[in-house]
Amino acid sequence: MIHLNPDETLTTERVKHYLSITEKARAKATPLTSTPDEETMLKTLLSMADDYANDAKYFLDKGDLIRAFGAINYAHAWIDAGVKLRLLDGHGDDVLFTLP
Repeated sequence: MIHLNPDETLTTERVKHYLSITEKARAKATPLTSTPDEETMLKTLLSMADDYANDAKYFLDKGDLIRAFGAINYAHAWIDAGVKLRLLDGHGDDVLFTLP
């Protein structure tokens, strides 16, 4: 079994790259909601995505690359879930999103 040291494989540049991808996804996805319940669900999803993205930036600023990387992946997952649940339109982008 190979044990990798995350500090040797996870870089600031890699975290910034994923932050950029998530920012693109957040900007590209547009609402598809048609009911008040769907709007409430989408608001929750996007709030979670934004909170995790902010956490990622905070951890990155503190030099905590592991938590920053984890947080940005959670942020993107929340956006992706919105697309998968058809609360957000991913506009056919199968690179940024897991399409329905």
